[in-house]
Amino acid sequence: MIGVAIFLKGESGMKKLKVILIGAGDRGMRYTNIMHDHFSDRYEVIAVAEPLENRREFVKEKHSVPDEMCFLDWKPLLEKGKIADLCLIATMDRDHFAPAMKAIELGYDVMLEKPIAPTQEQCTALHAAAKEKGVRVIICTVLRYSDVFLCLKRIIDSGKVGRIMSINHEECVGFIHQSHSFVRGNWGNVERSSNMLLQKSCHDIDILQWLLQKKCKKVQSFGTLSYFTEENAPEGAPEYCYQGCPEYDTCPFNAVKLYYDDKENGWFRGAATKHVYHTDEMVEKAIKETQYGKCVFRCDNDVVDHQTVNMLFEDDVTVTFSMNAFNAGGRHIHIMGTKGEIRAALDSGSPISVYYHDTKSYEEFDIYGTDGVNGGHGGGDEGIVATVYEYLKGEYTGNSIPDISESYYNHSIVFAAEKSRSENVVVDFPEYFSSL
Repeated sequence: MIGVAIFLKGESGMKKLKVILIGAGDRGMRYTNIMHDHFSDRYEVIAVAEPLENRREFVKEKHSVPDEMCFLDWKPLLEKGKIADLCLIATMDRDHFAPAMKAIELGYDVMLEKPIAPTQEQCTALHAAAKEKGVRVIICTVLRYSDVFLCLKRIIDSGKVGRIMSINHEECVGFIHQSHSFVRGNWGNVERSSNMLLQKSCHDIDILQWLLQKKCKKVQSFGTLSYFTEENAPEGAPEYCYQGCPEYDTCPFNAVKLYYDDKENGWFRGAATKHVYHTDEMVEKAIKETQYGKCVFRCDNDVVDHQTVNMLFEDDVTVTFSMNAFNAGGRHIHIMGTKGEIRAALDSGSPISVYYHDTKSYEEFDIYGTDGVNGGHGGGDEGIVATVYEYLKGEYTGNSIPDISESYYNHSIVFAAEKSRSENVVVDFPEYFSSL
């Protein structure tokens, strides 16, 4: 059986890990919902810190959290000291560092949503604090636990395709996803969040290093914000879509159609209204008063809409990574070795294809034909929740979960790539990393 299917067979009598949640947005609710719905014999959420009342109330009701353990801010929660086994932090990127440092100081094991922090300096400080305190900080680079990448890792480690020479990997962000999250949404502006490569694709860079298990030698990157800018706005386009744009009927980014007319897209409607149980009235207010209703060419976004990273790893392994908005969405990877090559696509439903040079034959690995979980991130969301329990209980025997040093190293590759992009230089990564 492939992937995380084995994790969903709960065992009675298991000792539960007590969890406190800081940040009950999409990711925080996602992880704790999985804990409740699939692993209630392993986890118990006992406290929540979240400024938005409706999200805080959702967690309170779902997990039966008492009133006195529900907080608007993380500070009074952590002032209680170490009251649980695990501190799950899923705030916005800019709000990771302070609660994570305090949780480490208190001796918590921490499950921290990616990225570690928005700056290299904060990542360095958090890494040093975790190592000094001796606590386990698990970064939620969830691709490591997805069915596709678990299978790819096994194929590579088996030696079936020989020595890996090159990898081409694509993160197809998706045209509409880009407009929602990285133009109108929370991650469109560096000062409010972090650079695009870090926030969206630090787990892509992480997964590439994990597959190879080699050190990075050089990094080069190119990327710009070229399309979602004011000069590309249609002639006569108003500030808000509802005001009657001349391209109202044909524009794929029409906020009225995306957020109000489409009643099934709970992700978009929930993000725009910041409400778990959203109504049409809430959505109408959001698209008239917030950036979710603005023309995508008139927002305050400044993150790139396409970027390429070239990396040289040990043993002359060349790796290219492309993050791009101009597509339907999805991840695609092509791995080339001395004995064969592998092609795969995350969440496509298609099997992993392996071609062998000697026999000129193909072998397919139909991971979607199992009874595994193919939920968020191809099963990665469920997989990390299951794995963290085994890891913290000292029962984990796999190789997916990274310690904080490995995550810190791979985040540093991302910061080196951003240095290359912004300064138009090729970064000698060992030199860059040693300078930290």
